[in-house]
Amino acid sequence: MLNFAIQTARDAGRLVAERLGRITQVSHKSEIELLTEVDLASERLIIDRIKSYYPRHSILAEESGEMKVAESSEWKWIIDPLDGTTNYAHAYPVFCVSIALEHKSAIELGVIYDPMRDEIFSAERGRGAALNERRIHVSKINSLNHAMVCTGFPYDLAGRVEATRLMADFVVNGQAVRRDGSAALDLAYVACGHFEGFWEIGLRPWNVAAGVLMVEEAGGRVTNFKGQPFDIYHPPILASNGLVHEQMLATLAV
Repeated sequence: MLNFAIQTARDAGRLVAERLGRITQVSHKSEIELLTEVDLASERLIIDRIKSYYPRHSILAEESGEMKVAESSEWKWIIDPLDGTTNYAHAYPVFCVSIALEHKSAIELGVIYDPMRDEIFSAERGRGAALNERRIHVSKINSLNHAMVCTGFPYDLAGRVEATRLMADFVVNGQAVRRDGSAALDLAYVACGHFEGFWEIGLRPWNVAAGVLMVEEAGGRVTNFKGQPFDIYHPPILASNGLVHEQMLATLAV
């Protein structure tokens, strides 16, 4: 099933990349949250492919919501057809396709594809994580003041105020802070060692499902802001290389 997810993500990513800078329809899901026709086209491609190959599996997709099969299924595909829609709408080339597969409430595989760099991140439970089929690991930096960390902002005003406060704390305590606008890619970058940590409030399952498994399989740690086990259905999230995790928890607790 991993090869299926990889090929499907590649095909959806190719569609997304081909239409960059040529979108004709942009609508608002909220005051500042955008939706393009490419989000919908990418999602249709992925859903149609899953229904064709795995008709008895359930699907949870960002735009279409949850689609359950007639009989109760223990398998659920979790899809973000275009993570980083705001970037995409502005032709800012930081976005990706994210596909994960959940079995009995555990994420078993995840794929994140960045079509602009042709980078495909993949992970299977118990089998490690890879970038373009080469094994990846989290970084070995163990001090927050030597770490580059990343975050994102939610779409509600109150959440943005809190996110800004937290970001300011990390600006003071970390070496560098980035805000790239794609949570799935941020998690992939923690997994491969580009970032030492990532935190965010208000994310949805499709934003994080694949990336959480990737970080864990690359040797990292993922919790909520209290250091408790992370649940993809209950944000917030803190992901790190493990070595700076307690320092990040302490910063979040200030």
